[in-house]
Amino acid sequence: MRLLVVGKLNGQLSVAVKMAMNTGAKVAHVETTAAATQALRAGQGADLLMVDYELDIGGLIAANEAERIRVPVVACGVGADAQRAGDAIRAGAIEFIPLPPEADLIAAVLAAVSDDNRPMVARDPVMEQVIKLADQVAPSDASILITGESGVGKEVMARYVHTKSKRSSKPFISVNCAAIPENLLESELFGHEKGAFTGAVARRVGKFEEADGGTLLLDEISEMDGRLQAKLLRAIQEREIDRVGGAKPVKVNIRILATSNRDLAQAVKEGTFREDLLYRLNVVNLRLPPLRERPGDIAALCDHFLKKYAKANGMAEKPLAAEARRRLAAHRWPGNVRELENAMHRAVLLSTGPEIEEFAIRLPDGQPLSPAPDAAVARTASMAAEAVSRTLVGQTVAEVEQQLILDTLVHCSGNRTHAATILGISIRTLRNKLKEYGDAGVSVPPPQAGLGANAA
Repeated sequence: MRLLVVGKLNGQLSVAVKMAMNTGAKVAHVETTAAATQALRAGQGADLLMVDYELDIGGLIAANEAERIRVPVVACGVGADAQRAGDAIRAGAIEFIPLPPEADLIAAVLAAVSDDNRPMVARDPVMEQVIKLADQVAPSDASILITGESGVGKEVMARYVHTKSKRSSKPFISVNCAAIPENLLESELFGHEKGAFTGAVARRVGKFEEADGGTLLLDEISEMDGRLQAKLLRAIQEREIDRVGGAKPVKVNIRILATSNRDLAQAVKEGTFREDLLYRLNVVNLRLPPLRERPGDIAALCDHFLKKYAKANGMAEKPLAAEARRRLAAHRWPGNVRELENAMHRAVLLSTGPEIEEFAIRLPDGQPLSPAPDAAVARTASMAAEAVSRTLVGQTVAEVEQQLILDTLVHCSGNRTHAATILGISIRTLRNKLKEYGDAGVSVPPPQAGLGANAA
């Protein structure tokens, strides 16, 4: 845990710092919000900011957001003034700690932030084999490619590998390559010098330098454009980076992890991903199976999430009813662990009895889970699935993909965003596919009316 304390170190705040250090946190200190943003911009990473509520917390958060720096803020202050504490929370602080501090309160807040790094929960033999491989390769510096469907827990696995590595005491930095616009991703990764482009008001250290000595996770690497892929390849090979607008290279010492929910070998064939970069990233591949292929994990994950959200909502823990367990085990969970987690959170809030009953477990559309099928129903479903698969024989992968995309788009009434979510691809990938089909003369459903540019 890296804690940055912002404010003048009066007696009470100094005591809070010492208590935080007693929990094992690494604590740094600056006096002003401007100095805090400057420290973060310069690569002094932090997992949490503890800020005096007499400072401009809203302005600090806004300044950080402008630099795409997102670090949670806990406000603190002497006297526990209710108005100031409320203002701090409304400004964006996630918690308030009154001073003089209580050791248990500070420890609990730091533990809650640390708990955001979700633990690895696995009981199924299929998943245990993946973890065994992860344990075997984690101590090395080899690049690892973690693959699997959306929601299977790729980032959780990446954090697990980091904690098992010899770099575990150093930073773990994650960059979502799909969530940052292309024109900003280069600066986010490699940093920039003052004046390198419009809006570059000061030097900014990128994620490569921030992760120096530790681990850098490139999440959804498949969404990175070709030009940046070339620069990334050089950075991995040479272990040095060039800041945007910089005059000389900067040496870095990092371990690279990457994730993708797409088949990168197919992306290489399609010309959207560099083959040499794939070889650099894929020294070891950890494929996380979807939840439907590891049913032994479902019960363990349910119990974990029920305990987590009962505690988060200040509610008593309840066990799962037997019928609820049967229905959970029979559901296919297309959204994988992420969907299961949301379902358990809803169940904690909706349950009214002494147990989590089956009707408290709702799907995203509000419908309850279907009853677990009996053996005869399961056999019928299996036969139907086999018949459908036989109809695909003789078609190319591209033809099947095209039909799936177009059928999904029709199902979503032309809504590109919803279709991309269901298909598990980025909106940019979907738009590229649709343009390709349109150029080939294929009829593509028009965007849903009234949804604006995001649906186009």
